Amino acid sequence: MKTTKSIFSILIIASLIFLVPSCAINPVTGKKQIMFVSEEQEIAMGAQYHPSVVSTFGIYDNPAIQKFIEEKGTEMGKISHRPNLKYHFTILDSPVVNAFAVPGGYLYVTRGILAQFNSEAELIGVLGHEMGHVTARHSAQQQTNQTIGQAVLLGGMLASKEIYKLADEAMAGMQLLFMSFSRENERESDRLGVEYATKIGYDAHKMADFFQVLEKMSMGSEQAGVPTFFSTHPNPEDRFNSVHRISDEWQAKYPGKNFIVDTNDYLSMIDGIVYGEDPRQGFVENNTFYHPELKFKFAFPSGWKLVNAPTQVQMAAPDQKAGIIFMLSDETTPAAASQKAISDLKLSIIESKDVKVNGNNAVAVISQQASQSQSGQQQVIKLCSYFIQKDGKVYTFHGIASDADFNQFLPSFQSTMKGFASLTEASKLNVKPDRIRIKTVQKTSTLADAFAYFKVPKEQYKELALLNNMELNQQLTRGKLIKVISQ
Repeated sequence: MKTTKSIFSILIIASLIFLVPSCAINPVTGKKQIMFVSEEQEIAMGAQYHPSVVSTFGIYDNPAIQKFIEEKGTEMGKISHRPNLKYHFTILDSPVVNAFAVPGGYLYVTRGILAQFNSEAELIGVLGHEMGHVTARHSAQQQTNQTIGQAVLLGGMLASKEIYKLADEAMAGMQLLFMSFSRENERESDRLGVEYATKIGYDAHKMADFFQVLEKMSMGSEQAGVPTFFSTHPNPEDRFNSVHRISDEWQAKYPGKNFIVDTNDYLSMIDGIVYGEDPRQGFVENNTFYHPELKFKFAFPSGWKLVNAPTQVQMAAPDQKAGIIFMLSDETTPAAASQKAISDLKLSIIESKDVKVNGNNAVAVISQQASQSQSGQQQVIKLCSYFIQKDGKVYTFHGIASDADFNQFLPSFQSTMKGFASLTEASKLNVKPDRIRIKTVQKTSTLADAFAYFKVPKEQYKELALLNNMELNQQLTRGKLIKVISQ
């Protein structure tokens, strides 16, 4: 299961963290600052967030790239303003172009941003930028400046901690991690990224070039349910010229040194990386969700938005007044799964019966939960749940709506759940992801001519030109490496 559509409005119920403010010395500026989060708490916070990040996005398994990032990141960490902090580096299995850091030295890059880089220097520059957020304690400062209060699920309808857990606290908790930095923070991280990249021998000018590529991409604030780079990293004014100027200043401190760019080695390293959505982990066509690896499918209501993560699939009505959550149960029978859900979610059963769903044994349950709203009024939430056994696993659906809206959405809930079936179509079972393929230009020509030689569809020319950070009329020499997309 993976992200396939734009995320619907889903927030978390987060416990308030009561911390005693103290004066701390900022490792970068050397100045005192008010800080509610100690370094020990910051490290503990990162260790707490990390499993949530991994369960939400999954890890992209590429030992060569992982080794390179760990080696260079560790080297950079040792010359940073917090050399004694242990840094952790993770590649996330997301097609979205982003990189981010959480308190305590946890740094993340998506495979989407790795596909967009065109040199080692670009990767190192962005990694240095994210390390700058950590060394300057920007993430920890956000915890000081922002109080995350009680939030809501599905347009304010659900507020109980049990339903919050049902809605996957890890996935929803990304809202906390993706709080936007200030432009001042971004400028400071740009300066630190340039410093760190330069000190380990890389050309930090390439970081500025990459930020310019991101601007050309005109990325929205959100893609496939995950914030994009500029939505979490506001673009400071005149960033391009500023980073180039700072790079010149730092490189002047090392006269005669040749700074590394290394385009070819980087492109060779990412040859074969998955590009875009990975349909093997779940994909949508014509309002039907297919999962080739687990061999099931189900249709969901037209107009509803779907989010697919490793731990669960979430669907929401256009008006946000109802949602369906789909997941695997830890139990081995539908009866045991239904009993555990009723107990864990503190639900009152209205109706429960054994049913068949396309030949699979199942239990269908109608239940409700009463809770207090923030205004102190009692609200009743109703659930339609199906627990379906297939291939030794129990799959769980929960359709959720307020008491007032439940009957309106019940047919949609039941249609989705009763449509769960085995996936047998060969075309869906054998679907493959697109991948980055590195090609060698055979003769001096334009980028457009090279695309034509490698039989790139013309509708991909513009996207691939941006992926290569080139213009279609740009002249390429024989032996130049370029990216194309194929399975």
